[in-house]
Amino acid sequence: MSVTVDLSGKTALVMGVANARSLGWAIAEQLLAAGCQVGFSYQGERLKPELDKLLVGREGVWSQQADATVEEDLTSLFGRVKEEFGHLDYLVHSIAFAPRSAMEGRFVDTTPEDWNTALTVSAYTLVSTARHAEPLLRSGGSIISLTYHASQKVVPKYNVMGVAKAALEAATRYLAAELGGAGIRVNTVSAGPMRTIAARSIPGFGTMYEKAAASAPLGRNATPEEVGKLSLFLLSDLGSGVTGQTVYVDAGSSIMSMKLD
Repeated sequence: MSVTVDLSGKTALVMGVANARSLGWAIAEQLLAAGCQVGFSYQGERLKPELDKLLVGREGVWSQQADATVEEDLTSLFGRVKEEFGHLDYLVHSIAFAPRSAMEGRFVDTTPEDWNTALTVSAYTLVSTARHAEPLLRSGGSIISLTYHASQKVVPKYNVMGVAKAALEAATRYLAAELGGAGIRVNTVSAGPMRTIAARSIPGFGTMYEKAAASAPLGRNATPEEVGKLSLFLLSDLGSGVTGQTVYVDAGSSIMSMKLD
């Protein structure tokens, strides 16, 4: 039996779409296909042309520039959400960054500046955006973010970003506990290696991508579309009993210690 997700009348804000390869866009595509109205935020004006290309000809969409680390930008963005939608059902946090210098060297040499940047952008912004979204989110609303298994296991050259993802997952649990009384769920999706623009900043990513596929029980890496489908499940009423969780979509690679054949 097939299940069709109908999100007609629902609203979502997707934060952090940079281009067609962004996992935020893979999630947004699923929301739009289900009939959801979607607003988008992007980090800087240089990213606007790429997002505009994706939104051409689509109904029920809008976009606004917002740096999630700037309180005034968030106030303006969520004011726009209230103006456009009146309320919010879903929030998608697809935001992460660490300076390349922090990922090329040794973890022990991470500077305070790079540490603060990575954790503020990649983890704290989930807290700040949830705070701004809370007054607009209706009971049954849902928040998701994107994490990676380097939060649990050491991935060479992922360095401080692994720490940031661990903080993101912990923040997810605390937010879920606080917002659950209002009927709002908070989860994070742990995607396997994906060929996104952000992945290019990880030294040796190509080798990591190939090894993950070779070790995965499914013999391949997961796809952005699969990330989008899982996210749609978690955001919609299909995932109504799931909150505070880190849910993996990685073709099973995270369960493997080694592959002998």
